[in-house]
Amino acid sequence: MRLPDLITLERIECDVEAGSKKRALELISALIARGDVGLGEAEVFESLLARERLGSTGLGHGVALPHGRVKTSEKTVGAFVRLRKGVEFDAVDREPVDMLFAMLVPEHSTDEHLELLAQLAEMFSDADMRRRLRETADPAAIKRLIDSWQPEAY
Repeated sequence: MRLPDLITLERIECDVEAGSKKRALELISALIARGDVGLGEAEVFESLLARERLGSTGLGHGVALPHGRVKTSEKTVGAFVRLRKGVEFDAVDREPVDMLFAMLVPEHSTDEHLELLAQLAEMFSDADMRRRLRETADPAAIKRLIDSWQPEAY
């Protein structure tokens, strides 16, 4: 699976207000649950929160990759949120997080899960890509940026 297959326009939001890590996870859970994915917001939130309890998914540079597994879905789905102001996320660099790309995978999708996380980490390690995502106010333009990004190793 490629990143463009993970995310739809309806699961991208910009300049969202969230005063805390918990609120940011609630917002992105609602985005993932949108559309015909067969997942409820509470189920998504609990999966993301369970993973966060194991350790923060804050990568640094203002980016977090919340992710989790669900038993009730056979489809991998993602969502992107850019916050108006960064929130404390226990990131490795201790900087606030203002961009979150969340992903839920079926419980049995270990290899796909790891491959997609690696692609996301590579994409967000690109300073130019992070800058462009922060400067773009239109969800459709963000979708185009994500769609056009090509991983080097895959």
